[in-house]
Amino acid sequence: MTTSIVPVEYDRSVVSVGMVHLGVGNFHRSHQAMYVDRLLRDPAQFDAARSWGICGVGVLPSDARMRDALRSQDHEFTLVERHPDGSAPATRIGSIVEYLHAPDELDAVLERLADPGVRIVSLTITEGGYNINDVTGEFDTTNPAIVADARPGAAPATVFGILVAGLRLRSERGVAPFTVMSCDNVEGNGDTARRSVTAFARLVDPELAAWIDASVAFPNSMVDRITPVTTDADRTWVGERYGVDDAWPVLCEDYVQWVLEDEFTLGRPPFEQVGVQLVEDVRPHELMKLRMLNASHQALAYAGILSGYDYAHDGASDGVIADFLRAYMAREAVPTLDLVPGVDLAEYRERLVERFANSYVRDTLVRLATDASDRIPKFVVPVARELRATGADAPLCAAVVAGWACYAERTIARGGTLPDRQQAAVRAAVAHLDTDPVEFLRNREWFGDLADDVRFAADFVTSLTALRGSNDPRPELARLTR
Repeated sequence: MTTSIVPVEYDRSVVSVGMVHLGVGNFHRSHQAMYVDRLLRDPAQFDAARSWGICGVGVLPSDARMRDALRSQDHEFTLVERHPDGSAPATRIGSIVEYLHAPDELDAVLERLADPGVRIVSLTITEGGYNINDVTGEFDTTNPAIVADARPGAAPATVFGILVAGLRLRSERGVAPFTVMSCDNVEGNGDTARRSVTAFARLVDPELAAWIDASVAFPNSMVDRITPVTTDADRTWVGERYGVDDAWPVLCEDYVQWVLEDEFTLGRPPFEQVGVQLVEDVRPHELMKLRMLNASHQALAYAGILSGYDYAHDGASDGVIADFLRAYMAREAVPTLDLVPGVDLAEYRERLVERFANSYVRDTLVRLATDASDRIPKFVVPVARELRATGADAPLCAAVVAGWACYAERTIARGGTLPDRQQAAVRAAVAHLDTDPVEFLRNREWFGDLADDVRFAADFVTSLTALRGSNDPRPELARLTR
């Protein structure tokens, strides 16, 4: 028996491209593309919104799969919101009107970026995609891909090479620059994007870099919606339930939030009409989300996997693990936060645990553990370093890091592949756990000076010893939450 799906109810033929998005994945499609679709569905907003259609751009060779999937269905896709009560309203999203694959269509991508109608270029390129050292905050100019892109006459292949090439064309043609809008889980994501883009530009043309720094807006933002990877089982379920053959549907939780700094070079869609919070200062909201939700996802990933669970909702429904998450947020994350206007942090904490436990979202713990070498330095380590700077202990942060080390060690021992772009560095760090466990903390790109912090190192070793010595992490988690 099929269930109805809300179709696209506006004339897509008159929707033109006003935004280019680099890195079209499930999150972008459940979040920014959904918000633009909401605008287009509102008759009162349609005239203002129809010049803000989205052109997706794939940067990696593997993005050809998304190109093929979206083009096969005129760029529409099905978005299913999984509510905790089991209801699952579905909507066809039509806000993406074009998709270009940079490895095959670079000239078309650059011309689209140079198009005066394009006023915003947005990004979801992952936490590690900004090529920034987590400790120094500096752009890595030695990255081979960056070196290759910076060579005179090179055809750009990285996000930064493509962005700067597009901005160069606009400068040469007398076209005002677009806004660069990061939608990644990075502290000060707009500031980070500015640092990366201008640093790359200085490698190729210092004068262009100065123009970008002076003329391009890089608003900060906080984005939130739990959106798992689409599986073949999801495709089958969507087809059977809604009677639609969708090559790449998106299933996500019902909760969504976007807090956005209102700073744009050439205007923006009327996002405030569809629930986006436009603010002057994103930082309080951003730190709340990164240090409570994203850091708790790291805590949940390793506690859950080491307990034998596969899905986030199973781990979050385990009372011991849930109490560990609550203790981490209340005792260690919240003391590092600023006051967040209009938010009760205790209520936010409980809502997070409820969201994690939504059994219909079916988010995998392995997805949460992916690229831990990018995520833990951005979500967990800042909390630990800030607490230790004030003399406060951070044993729960230390336990999260120990959980990562134990998970990595066991995955390697079983002959498994770590889902981490820095897999070689993680393997090297894990190799010393028997002889010198603190060596794991000595990767300064991940942990800064925490290995030199006697108290933090001792807490790490205590939890690591307990976790490695048992197939059940819960007694250690319970000890930490008492």
